[in-house]
Amino acid sequence: MKASAFDPPEGSLRQSVGRGAVVTGLAQAVKIATQILSVILLSRLLSPQDFGVVAMSAPVLAFVALFQDFGLTQATVQKNSITHEEVNYLFWVNVAVSVALACLMVGMAPLIGRFYGEPRVGPLIAAMALQIIAYGLGAQHLALLNRRMVFGRLAMVEIASAIAGLCAAVGWTFVDRSYWALYAGTLTSAVLPTLCYWANSHWRPGLSLKADGVGVLLNFGAGITGFNFANFFARNLDNILIGRYWGEAQLGLYDRAYKLLLFPLSQLANPLSKVMVPALSRMTNEPDRYRSAYLRVMPLMLVVALPGVAAAIATADLLIPFVLGEQWRESAGIFQALGFAGLLQPLNNPAGWLFISQGRSGDFMRWGVITAVTSVLAFLIGLPYGALGVAVVYALSEYLRTPFLWIYVGKKGPLKFADMFRAASPFILGSHLALVAAWLSRPLLPDHAILAVACAAVLSYAVTIAVALLFPSGRQSLGEALKLLPERLIKPTDRGSR
Repeated sequence: MKASAFDPPEGSLRQSVGRGAVVTGLAQAVKIATQILSVILLSRLLSPQDFGVVAMSAPVLAFVALFQDFGLTQATVQKNSITHEEVNYLFWVNVAVSVALACLMVGMAPLIGRFYGEPRVGPLIAAMALQIIAYGLGAQHLALLNRRMVFGRLAMVEIASAIAGLCAAVGWTFVDRSYWALYAGTLTSAVLPTLCYWANSHWRPGLSLKADGVGVLLNFGAGITGFNFANFFARNLDNILIGRYWGEAQLGLYDRAYKLLLFPLSQLANPLSKVMVPALSRMTNEPDRYRSAYLRVMPLMLVVALPGVAAAIATADLLIPFVLGEQWRESAGIFQALGFAGLLQPLNNPAGWLFISQGRSGDFMRWGVITAVTSVLAFLIGLPYGALGVAVVYALSEYLRTPFLWIYVGKKGPLKFADMFRAASPFILGSHLALVAAWLSRPLLPDHAILAVACAAVLSYAVTIAVALLFPSGRQSLGEALKLLPERLIKPTDRGSR
């Protein structure tokens, strides 16, 4: 297969990005809706202890999984030109590492069960090894589809896997109403996409392992892996500590609050990265165009996500019991605390697009270390006060890190700290004022939970947009965000450029 077959067709960048933003957004809306429906249905079918067992196992899977990719999928997407031999080499590296890590999971499963003092954890971790192998087999096929910007196909795969995973989990509860239902859903969501990636990529690996220049790809991947390793502790040590010192009930409450709020927020940015990273990677030699593309997408993310988070924080005591059931009411305070971190994460999560597209995997790794150290410190400070204490101090650490992140990002590349501050501050300020407005309006809201949350959401979006319109940069960002919807991300005058 020729190297050019791995790239988007000539002249297609404008069309691919515009179409990709739309289909990815629609797919993600379906995926988030499915995730929320999954939380609602499975929270009513299963107990907090079942979720606690899975939450104890999840950090182990996440820790192992961050090594199997070794950043090689991002290396495939970001490299200006890549050959069949290079992709083939990376494929077999992914497969070999995945098989080795799967064996490691099976071997250490009993030890982890003893660590938690929970015998059900060991067999579950051993079974999760199948997900590791499934991902390794499809990693490079997924990377090639991303590189070629076939976002329509990827969107269909994501929708199908999300729905199939939910159906498998709910269906399993009719056979065995236990934590194995959650495993059935996640395994289905791992195997089905891999089969679809193979069917759609039209690339097949060979047996040869000869390739020149793979050292550059491996070095780039090492930086991504370094970030993922550090980020693991920032994202998972809270579960480990709560599960170890407070037990599965507290961990189940924390896990449901996290899944209902912060997980959907991360899912807003992650799929868009499949559109933005390959597009931005091909604009690095055009700084004005690069900066303009990013600053059009970022405010749109903020205006979509932040007012909803503010409304959810203000009405958490109504929202949680209504959505999850009365037995989860204790999660409301944890949900509110994590919500404050959620008011900044839609701004901060996409910073990875900039590091990766600019080839700054070393800087990405160093920032991951900073995030990990400060997050772990926050978890330890909050741990004596239970899951709620961990959530409160973690949210505070997010506020302390944010300005330093964007100063660090702006040290190199087309996007500077001043650019981000002008574009984002109207929406950040507006969402915090919207939270205050929604909180103060609580006595005036209807008694019914759905109506109360809906009214709070309408008020929150109105206040956020009104505040943003007070600033010239806010008006400009809203205008450009609106243009993004009917037009495309790249100007028509850019037709034919890549």
